[in-house]
Amino acid sequence: MKHKKKGRKFGRKRDQRRALLKGLAANLILKEKIKTTEAKAKETRPFVEKLITKSKKQNLSSVRYLSKHLPAKARKKIMELGKTYQKRPGGYTRIIKLRPREKDSAKMAIIELLKPED
Repeated sequence: MKHKKKGRKFGRKRDQRRALLKGLAANLILKEKIKTTEAKAKETRPFVEKLITKSKKQNLSSVRYLSKHLPAKARKKIMELGKTYQKRPGGYTRIIKLRPREKDSAKMAIIELLKPED
């Protein structure tokens, strides 16, 4: 039975899955918009939103937490984003569905960070 089991496997082992999510999150933070499969976008969204919420606190604990999950460049950028999202209670990302990929018909999506005033 699969009760209380959440998350997608992506046909990868746990450490590979974590590395994939960290890479997607870092690229999303640095570029503010990435194109990926719909499943990866849906899995990346809560991961990134938790990181942004953590960055809003601007304390040593949150910096250490973020450095555990992100590379240095992305960590610096997310700390700046945390300041801009201070008044926003959540919902920092948007997923826009696209047409399927030509080669394998995988569902595609764009995941992007919202502007603070949106």
